[in-house]
Amino acid sequence: MLFEPPALFAVHLIAAAAAPPPGPLELLITYLPMAMIVLVAWLLLYRPERERMRRHQELLTGLKKNDRVITTSGIYGTVANVDREADRVSLRVDEAGNVKIAVTVSSIAKVLGDSSSPEP
Repeated sequence: MLFEPPALFAVHLIAAAAAPPPGPLELLITYLPMAMIVLVAWLLLYRPERERMRRHQELLTGLKKNDRVITTSGIYGTVANVDREADRVSLRVDEAGNVKIAVTVSSIAKVLGDSSSPEP
């Protein structure tokens, strides 16, 4: 109904004013599910991603010459030079032809190990 008679409107106001304020238990029941959703989202989404980013940053910080690496585009290579100021890494991709490419430091996805260490 679009228009209520004034008497009915007054009854709604009196009923709303007579309702007691919600107690702590009602507030807890109301807001606990929202708080739990935020907590679960933080535990399942934010925290693991932050940990992964921290490990990747440590990997990039420890990058050194002769490390075998894989770039994010899938190129295998051996680190020939690391220039942190220019954010550049030179990779040898072909040992026989001495072919080198330059990539950004952040494009290194994984370090396989040193090329000087014996492979099993």
